[in-house]
Amino acid sequence: MRIAVCVKQVPNPDTPAAVFRVDETARELVLPPGQPLAMSPFDEQALEAALRIRDELGGTVGISALTLGPDASRSVLKHALAMGADEGVLLADPALLSGDSYATALALAAAVRKLGAVDLVLAGRQAADTDAGAVGIGMAELLGWTAVTFAKEVRVAGATARVTRVLDDGLETVEAPLPLVVTVSNELGAPRKPSLRETMRAARKPVAAWGAGELGLAAQRAGAAGARRVRERLFVPARESHCEFIAGATPQEQASALARCMRDAKLL
Repeated sequence: MRIAVCVKQVPNPDTPAAVFRVDETARELVLPPGQPLAMSPFDEQALEAALRIRDELGGTVGISALTLGPDASRSVLKHALAMGADEGVLLADPALLSGDSYATALALAAAVRKLGAVDLVLAGRQAADTDAGAVGIGMAELLGWTAVTFAKEVRVAGATARVTRVLDDGLETVEAPLPLVVTVSNELGAPRKPSLRETMRAARKPVAAWGAGELGLAAQRAGAAGARRVRERLFVPARESHCEFIAGATPQEQASALARCMRDAKLL
């Protein structure tokens, strides 16, 4: 059995919001140099789900970690390999970068096809930076596979996966045939920490680097050129506040005056 896990490098979730800057001209969020980057926590849990499946089924399960990003994203693959993944795939071609959720899903789906014989794709329920939650289910649509979202537990028996999903009012257990895409939620539990043994082995595990050409994607379909969403503006909204004291000799008069003000402002 082969599992592909999609992982993403994001700013460390513990980074204070005050250090970020918005470049309104480029319509980008800018992180100061030297700020730490990390694997998106939801993706860590997706990798943990894959490792639990291997723990249960044994060494016949192979785990491939996939990431799309600049060459610096190799660090997130190293972390995945240290956690226990068997190999990494880096999609660092400039032609693949700066895309939206659709372009990202398109590239990752193409990478899954190139890997071949993948039975299960696991991804975080959403990325910790954009919180879009669209790439995993987008991959399922592009691959023509079933998608199961918000997984708390993923177990595999033969050609069937049994997934426990998190709902607003409880849990739901569903079964679906492989191949399958599952997005994993934080209710799965804390991911394991890389052991010293796996960290040492990680340096010897293979990491492939594929570009748009290897994936069979034309330049106009990949990255920013293939994006279907256009960011028109990115800005920090101006915050304005006004304070008005309500006059009145008694609390009843003040209450009546407040009600009139709220009615005039169409709040009542």
